[in-house]
Amino acid sequence: MANSTDSNQALKERETDYSSKDYFNLMTKYWRAANYISVGQLYLKDNPLLKRPLTKADVKFHPIGHWGTIAGQNFIYTHLNRVIKKYGLDMFYIEGSGHGGQVMVSNSYLDGSYTDIYPNITQDEKGLQRLFKRFSFPGGVASHADAKTPGSIHEGGELGYSLSHGVGAIFDNPNVIAAVEIGDGEAETGPLATSWFSNVFINPVNDGAVLPILNLNGFKIANPTILSRKSDEELTKYFEGMGWEPTFVEGDDAGKLNPVMAKAMDSSIEKIHAIQNQARESSADDATRPVWPMIILRAPKGWTGPKMWDGKPIEGSFRAHQIPIPVDSEHMEHADALVEWLKSYKPEELFDKNGALKPEIKATVPVGHSRMAANPITNGGKDQKQLDLPDWRNYALDNSKRGAGEERQDMVELGKFFRDVIKNNPKNFRLFGPDETASNQLQEAFAVTNRQWMEPIHNPYDQWMKADGRIIDSQLSEHQDEGWLEGYTLTGRHGVFTSYEAFLRVVDSMLTQYFKWIREANEQPWRQKYPSLNIISSSTSFQQDHNGYSHQDPGILTHLAEKKPRYIREFLPADANSLLAVMHKALNMKQTLNVTIASKHPRPQFYSVQEAEQLVDQGLKVIDWASTTKPGEEPDIVMAAAGTEPNLESLAAIDILHQQFPDLKIRFINVVDLLKLHSPQFDPRGLSDEEFDNYFTKDKPIVFAFHGYEDLIESLFFNRHNHNLHVHGYREDGDITTPFDMRVLNHLDRFHLAKEVAEDVYGDKSSEFTSHMDDKLQQHHDYIRETGADLPEIRNWEWKSLK
Repeated sequence: MANSTDSNQALKERETDYSSKDYFNLMTKYWRAANYISVGQLYLKDNPLLKRPLTKADVKFHPIGHWGTIAGQNFIYTHLNRVIKKYGLDMFYIEGSGHGGQVMVSNSYLDGSYTDIYPNITQDEKGLQRLFKRFSFPGGVASHADAKTPGSIHEGGELGYSLSHGVGAIFDNPNVIAAVEIGDGEAETGPLATSWFSNVFINPVNDGAVLPILNLNGFKIANPTILSRKSDEELTKYFEGMGWEPTFVEGDDAGKLNPVMAKAMDSSIEKIHAIQNQARESSADDATRPVWPMIILRAPKGWTGPKMWDGKPIEGSFRAHQIPIPVDSEHMEHADALVEWLKSYKPEELFDKNGALKPEIKATVPVGHSRMAANPITNGGKDQKQLDLPDWRNYALDNSKRGAGEERQDMVELGKFFRDVIKNNPKNFRLFGPDETASNQLQEAFAVTNRQWMEPIHNPYDQWMKADGRIIDSQLSEHQDEGWLEGYTLTGRHGVFTSYEAFLRVVDSMLTQYFKWIREANEQPWRQKYPSLNIISSSTSFQQDHNGYSHQDPGILTHLAEKKPRYIREFLPADANSLLAVMHKALNMKQTLNVTIASKHPRPQFYSVQEAEQLVDQGLKVIDWASTTKPGEEPDIVMAAAGTEPNLESLAAIDILHQQFPDLKIRFINVVDLLKLHSPQFDPRGLSDEEFDNYFTKDKPIVFAFHGYEDLIESLFFNRHNHNLHVHGYREDGDITTPFDMRVLNHLDRFHLAKEVAEDVYGDKSSEFTSHMDDKLQQHHDYIRETGADLPEIRNWEWKSLK
């Protein structure tokens, strides 16, 4: 029966004349209905169809939201519905103009998908009343297209990422088109401006397509927009130079504009299909970069709203940005103007007596999953699959000679693991980075794949580049990498973004916005769970001796630790085995933003497979072979480390201390999952006070060597019993210097750590030892300035058994 119904529907669609005057008239009515509902959401909490005179009880106390972009976006959405039906498209919508949450709410309500998810928002007058009231209202929904909004993967609260998100979503989704509306204010942001380069990475064989629609309404909050003041000729040159083919649509009369916009949409879809059909006659490796279509719409800001107010223009002006008419429940003097505006859409022609959209108008919208707000890609992806991960133990190092023998590079070993993750998951795993995959020592992955790159390739000057590849790192833009990864992850796939540590700070706010999205999405029972979003912070602060102070900033840890800990993980593996165990766990997680700090330089290796598993499972571990206490014995001092260099320097300090003070009882703790140190009052995963005290004692001195800023560790200990804490971390001191000197500058080296321990335990009795440590520091200081290299005893240090 269903097949017969589907066939009849398809036949009906083929028989429809989508360019007839009658069809355009129905589209205009639909557009008016969307505009009416959008205005109603701003102002009203009752009387949604104005069946009686408007009273203060019908109006919100404080209307909140934006109007300027709404009618233009509704016009775009209306025409996207048309091409979906005409061409049978698999399409979804991204609302780049962040200040316009009504658009996706209004249109998903009209096509019924909003009611599918929120059954109490019914398709009648009562449902309209509830819809109006809940918008930008306590206990309701936000004024942006947030995670409560059907069809959204992009809130747009912070502008600049719409096109990156759209492109990330269509990677490896060959039949999908992302219709990306870009506001002209957003188009001025750095991230959006650089995202036009995305066409360099879209393979027309394996990937879908984006249709950018630049919505030039002329104004931002209080200023004109730059691109809107450019001529069509200037914009054509600009976008053609960037590899796009623009089509212009301009006007303010929907009746005249409908056939123009329809022609632009038809042409764009047909060009996309022609590009894909031609490319798919050959292999993905043989594809070249096409010139993709885009649409530029010039329609006034505040279109269809009040023309003038208080003698000043509203429509076509920046004044249309937010609430154009000053009406609220306490100020009803101009309520007649609001009623006039609402009635200008002629709701009686749009809704039946029960308040439902009239069936002949509703017939212009797609049905089922063809509705953009109901497209499964916008709710965790069409066919989300767990990764087929190889057993990380197969890549583990034999660390039976702890801290001795050949040094290894943690990221090189991880690259071997990623190589096989790519091999096992050729369609749903990608690596992203800003020209740093090889620099961050993941080059082993290139054994099975290439960089995806659609521009000409010049071998032998280029390396590892092809039209089809699983690695995208050929644009030097952290914004693009993070945006692509977010779009890829929010549509159900898996990936990793690897960056130099200091320059992850470029995307601080993007990570914040992503955290806010997954937090809110997790609270929606209808939202599928997303794969984890994984960030690797490499080329870290304590090994940036060659690049200097500008490349030293581990603050990403502090920034993310401030967020709700349920959604954040901060991993600091100390060696290759720990890193492999971390990444295996991280790639299996859902609904988290994981940051892993990883070393790429040759380092001693310490932890066995079993220890690495315990460190990752438990988050931290007392390292018996590096402790001088017996099991259950109270220590004189607790030494803890989180991070590669902190672990190395702590162990070297223990080596020094044990030789000088053989009776000193040291407990050494390695911490991998940093936020396990949270109090359970703040994070249910956190250690209980009893567990915490079992590790750190209630009162013994603690010397904590840490990869990041010291106040983060201090904050984690704030609600604990033991405040006898001495943190050695990044102290904002750096330079062009030697690797070990970077640690000395920040007092994270073995000599400063050993001094701290001796002073904490022995007080004045340690003066001879601390003087010796000062002498070693002076020797180091003089030696590096003479030779440019660290002392041989530093470079050649190996761990010696304490037993």
